[in-house]
Amino acid sequence: MGAFTLHLDEWGRLVLTDEGRRQVGVEAVRGFPISDPGHGIALVDADGRERAWIESLDQLPEAERQLLEQELARREFIPVLRRVLRVSGVAEPTVWNAETDRGRVEFTVNNEDDVRRLNAKQALIVDSHGIRYLIPDTGALDATTRGILERYL
Repeated sequence: MGAFTLHLDEWGRLVLTDEGRRQVGVEAVRGFPISDPGHGIALVDADGRERAWIESLDQLPEAERQLLEQELARREFIPVLRRVLRVSGVAEPTVWNAETDRGRVEFTVNNEDDVRRLNAKQALIVDSHGIRYLIPDTGALDATTRGILERYL
């Protein structure tokens, strides 16, 4: 990781200054958003070209780390699924009614491949719009939700 600075400009855009060059409107992208969110962050320009690589958020000065974490949180939207209330039928696509950490939702899952294990504990559901719903610990779910998920996992 080279020496660079980060700040927001007057329009709220993230600005990367590296070796005297100023890149306006860079975006932070996690390499491993679920399995290792604190490591491997790329700063990319509007064309998707990597402009800087951050091995670990812990390597950044406190103010820049906080700024980057705020930008990442704003960019990422991964609700945590707490409970499945109902799944419509068995034919695909299916409509799921669930509770998340952000409230009740209804979403469509196109096929069973969109419900998958990430590891022994975690699972991920991707809806028809590409929104990802994280299940951090399938073992901590209620029996009804576990039963529904077992059909897909």
